[in-house]
Amino acid sequence: MTISIRLAPDIEERLGFLAQKTGRTKSFYLREVIEQGLEDIEDYYLAADTLERVRSGREKTYSSTEVRKDLDLDD
Repeated sequence: MTISIRLAPDIEERLGFLAQKTGRTKSFYLREVIEQGLEDIEDYYLAADTLERVRSGREKTYSSTEVRKDLDLDD
């Protein structure tokens, strides 16, 4: 898949400098940033969505006591 994005001039310059100094392509580093950052972004936004559902009462929550009892973890 081909995607086109606009980068701020200073970011593009830093990316070009890194690519030149390491002998790798700008695309290599952009893929690295996306792959490494996507997991963090997913965690943040999906957690924020879940928190909103909990706060609005649309998501069921369980206390640790309920979970331990349901899983028969207490002695």
